[in-house]
Order: sequence, then structure tokens, then C-alpha cells
Amino acid sequence: MRGLLACATLARRSAAAAGAAPARVRHLAGAAEVAEAELKKTALYDFHVANGGKMVPFAGWSMPIQYKDSIMDSTVNCRTNGGLFDVAHMCGLSLKGRGAIPFLESLVIADVAGLKDGTGTLTVFTNEKGGAIDDSVVTKVTDQHIYLVVNAGCRDKDLAHIGEHMEAFNKKGGDVKWHIHDERSLLALQGPLAAPTLQLLTKEDLSKMYFSDFKTIDINGSSCFLTRTGYTGEDGFEISVPSENAVDLAKAILEKSEGKVRLTGLGARDSLRLEAGLCLYGNDMEQHITPVEAGLSWAIGKRRRAEGGFLGADVILKQLQEGPKIRRVGMFTQGPPARSHSELVSSSGENIGEVTSGGFSPCLKKNIAMGYVKSGLHKAGTEFKVVVRGKSYDAVVTKMPFVPTKYYKPS
Repeated sequence: MRGLLACATLARRSAAAAGAAPARVRHLAGAAEVAEAELKKTALYDFHVANGGKMVPFAGWSMPIQYKDSIMDSTVNCRTNGGLFDVAHMCGLSLKGRGAIPFLESLVIADVAGLKDGTGTLTVFTNEKGGAIDDSVVTKVTDQHIYLVVNAGCRDKDLAHIGEHMEAFNKKGGDVKWHIHDERSLLALQGPLAAPTLQLLTKEDLSKMYFSDFKTIDINGSSCFLTRTGYTGEDGFEISVPSENAVDLAKAILEKSEGKVRLTGLGARDSLRLEAGLCLYGNDMEQHITPVEAGLSWAIGKRRRAEGGFLGADVILKQLQEGPKIRRVGMFTQGPPARSHSELVSSSGENIGEVTSGGFSPCLKKNIAMGYVKSGLHKAGTEFKVVVRGKSYDAVVTKMPFVPTKYYKPS
């Protein structure tokens, strides 16, 4: 969701342009129409527009940044009731074959083989230097079937990376093939009403499905891939549904919730994931940031720490032993909300890092941010300054998540 602030700015500028000279308005409208025509649209595009979605360009797609309610209200409603997100711009794919697991483990840090069938985990695709190519939720459906979802903005480079290594793997006698699920759409249903609402649309007992569990089940008459996961810190599900059934499923979810679950856009999704302390690829993780520096050491399986075998393992395993030079932290900040690339400085003015994501928390009613600081300055309670618009304001490190997570786990 990189560029959400830019999207919002673009929307404001477009609105302001309404008062410009007629020729200027026509020129802007024409340019917007051309740009819009070049954007890809999800199966729910017309549904978004009909429901007041404010569409903005994102990762080559036309996506809703918000609806008729404000981003603040939409964020709070997701935590108190529920939110329904169209995330069909993301790329779902399956890896199949006897070599599916060893192949994927050559590219990611997770112990995929150690997962139980029908469970998943967050992982990171790494490069030769240990940096993050992308983060992804991977699910071990069976020993010979892996389902994963990669970020929309990383789709082209991820598929090129996976495809190149898969070709080399198979040339050496490996057995793995892939299917990219472009025939499916992806919906995310999040919040306290997610499970009770979805339960009304399936015969499957959702109370026996826990966080990170995966099943292929019938929902509202369609065969869906259902994963109990999300990007908000709330309990919820990601539902992969045949695209021709996506609108009907969205309508059914909204109707069964009696209006309490609302369509929710990318703006609130960004606020929710920041409150949950979750990384946004392109901001909080990039090609030069390792999983250890990003605070994702927990995602490196015990067996993988002992054996390595993934790209950049020498760099990452060394950091696990010796500690990284920089670390991702959460912060409370004063003054205007700190945004990506805001400088962090010590009391003496020395640069100690920078903010990678930040904003005003709709739920906490205060400024929150995350970023990278030099090791040793990462402990909760550490104070320093954040520079916003040329002025320094107080900042203090705090533990994440900022808002407690509510994942559904066995008691």
C-alpha cells in the first residue's frame, strides 16, 4: 500500500481542480480518464463505485482509498464491528509437486516442512545479501501443495524471481510447477463480527479454525480458499473466491452483518496495520533490510537457523548470533504526525535513524510511528527527537503492537 498518502493528496488536488478554468478542467479530466483506463480493475470495481468508493491508483490498480465515511471512522468501526476489504490486487499462487516445499524453502526463511497440513505462517523472500524481496503468508495445504499470497506492488518482481529459480530447480531434476490464481478474487473480512457473520454463510464450524489455519470450503455457494489471517491485528479471514462470485459474496457478508460490517478502503487498512505494528513492504521492509533488522527473527524456523539453505542465510544467521546494527522500533511522537523518511536524532542532534511509517492513530487518538534506529537505542522508554517539517519534536520508543492484537487462537 505504498503511496497511500500520495493517493490521498492526488484526490484532494483533483477536488481542488474543480474550481480551475474550464480548459484546465477538461485537460485534467482527459488525463485522468487516460490514466484510469490504463489501471487494472478488480471484479468489485463497479460495486465500489456504486457504494461511494473513492478510487485511486495503487500498484497499477484502481482501488478504493475510502468510502462515504472517514478513514478515522472506518478504522474504528473495523475494530468495534468489522470491515470488508477488497484485496484482489494481491497475487495468490499455488506451488505443486514433490519438490514444492524444498523449492520454496530455498527462497524463504520459514520452516515450511514443519508446518502442519492446513496451516500457514508469515515469511520473507530474501536476496543473496539477506535483504527482503517481499513478505508473504505461506500455507502448507499438503506436502505437495503450497498456497501463498504476495504483495500487489511486488507481483512482477516476485513472479520473475520465483519463476527463474523454479526453472533452475526443475532443470536439476526438481518437481515443482505453479498456478497463478488470476481467476480468483481476494476479500479480507476483519473485526469482532468477522467470524459470526461468515458463519452464517457456511456450514463449516469456524470455531474450530484458528489463526493461520487454511481450508477449502463452501461459502455462500462458492468453493473458497479460507485462511484465518489478516492485516489489521483483529480476528478475521482472507477469502479467495472465484471472481464471478466475488460481488455476490461481498453483498452477502454486508447483508448478514445487518450493516455493521462496512466496506473499508486502503486508507483505513494502512491505519489498522500500523496500529497492529505490521510492516508495509516498500516502507518498513525493502531490499536492503533483513528480517532480523525488521524484527522478524521469530519467523526464521529453528531448523532453518541450524541448516540455512535460503538466499542470504550467511548474513542473516550472522546477525542472529551477533545482533543487527539497526532495529525496527515503534514510537509515540509529539507535534505533527511523523511520516516516512522523517529523521530521528539524538538530543545532541546526531542522526540515529528514520521513520518508515507514521500517522495519527484513530483508535489511540495519538501519533504513532515505526522506523529504524541504531541498536542500543531500540529499548522501550528510549527518548530522542523526530524532525517534522524542519522542527524537532519528542519521540519515545514503545513496544508494538500499539493496539493489542485479537487473533483467534486455542485457549
